Amino acid sequence: MSGLLTIASGINATQKGYTISYLVVAGGGGAGYDRGGAGGAGGYINSYSTETSGDSSSTATPLKNVDSGITLTITVGSGGAPGAASTSSQSSNGSNSAIAGSGITTITSLGGGGGGSQVASGLSGGAGGGNGSQVTSSAGAGTANQGGDGSVGYNIESGTYYRQGGSGGGASGNATAGSSSALSRGANGLSSSITGSAVTRGGGGGGGMQLNATANGGSGGGGRGGGYLQTGFNGTANTGGGAGGGGDNRQGGTGGSGVVILRMLTSKYSGTTTGSPSVTTSGDDTILVFNSSGTYTT
Repeated sequence: MSGLLTIASGINATQKGYTISYLVVAGGGGAGYDRGGAGGAGGYINSYSTETSGDSSSTATPLKNVDSGITLTITVGSGGAPGAASTSSQSSNGSNSAIAGSGITTITSLGGGGGGSQVASGLSGGAGGGNGSQVTSSAGAGTANQGGDGSVGYNIESGTYYRQGGSGGGASGNATAGSSSALSRGANGLSSSITGSAVTRGGGGGGGMQLNATANGGSGGGGRGGGYLQTGFNGTANTGGGAGGGGDNRQGGTGGSGVVILRMLTSKYSGTTTGSPSVTTSGDDTILVFNSSGTYTT
């Protein structure tokens, strides 16, 4: 009899626990000055369904059997600032996004790497930032299971596309370097349907250019690079998009802020939140979208 009671108790304990899927995207990196390198996308960790995490890696593990009454602290990272008006400056990485709470392993997406100004290297991060057009410096590396590497710039005055900064890595993988016949475009982000419809996030920024041509950011919020006497464009807010590099004698853009999304059975949803996340439903599930930091109590 005692054995049967033990089994029944175990079943009840399992039924009480939450399973929560999540998408955690950090802030994108800022971009460099004067043919500057672009910002890398914020780190991208996805546990929903069979969708991939950053750098086209496997699906992360959802939060399982989370006890009732646990407060999950949600941190949404801001985008990185552009580099100072100096050919040797580096821009700032984006800030981390995270889910933390008692009894769970903290899930942290790293801020995207900042881009380097003309003679400076890109920074490593969730996805790496591009370096400046002086290719003696290096591009920043991405982080495994979060984002790809930035690319190196191009520094020869020949062909269609003169000197250009490197582009930012994206959630989908590594950025591709520019050349005399190709622009240094940002790497693309990844699409997720965790909210009930497909949305692409985590695009890398495009490199800054010497001439009038401009390099697009990657799909999913990457900022476009600046052309001649043109400031780089910002990454899109709440996508983790990297910023576009500054054009000739111009500053780069600011990285896009991140986002944290939770999805769970509506029958388990407590309704207790702070930080004003948007709350929607899809099928049997409730979805919380945190565009700024807050909490959810299970």
